[in-house]
Amino acid sequence: MERKKLTSKEMEALRNRDAEKVSGKFIFHEVPGGVMDFSIKLYKGDAPQNYSLRDGEIYELPLGVARHLNTNCFYPIHSYSQDEFGKPIAKIGQKVRRCSFQSLDFMGIDAQPSKEIITVERI
Repeated sequence: MERKKLTSKEMEALRNRDAEKVSGKFIFHEVPGGVMDFSIKLYKGDAPQNYSLRDGEIYELPLGVARHLNTNCFYPIHSYSQDEFGKPIAKIGQKVRRCSFQSLDFMGIDAQPSKEIITVERI
């Protein structure tokens, strides 16, 4: 869902959901045992919030921050190939996670059971 197409009521509901606290363990894959300092501003009009998280520690963070740590903290490793006309193109071949936030709650607020059954087979 794109934020630009949401009504103000829907945006406020999304903002309130992202402000709900979740508890979990911070894992700093890039620097085990290290500390990650960052600032984040999730919504226009919000003041930036500063965080200092140590690897392996348990924290209670807003859901929006936890989601950011799990989805946006990576760097790409590019790979190169050719399109159907033989023209070289660059694409993201792999994403390397810098950090993650493992929820200690049984089921996250976002988690919804899948409606599809996906079978993965190895050939």
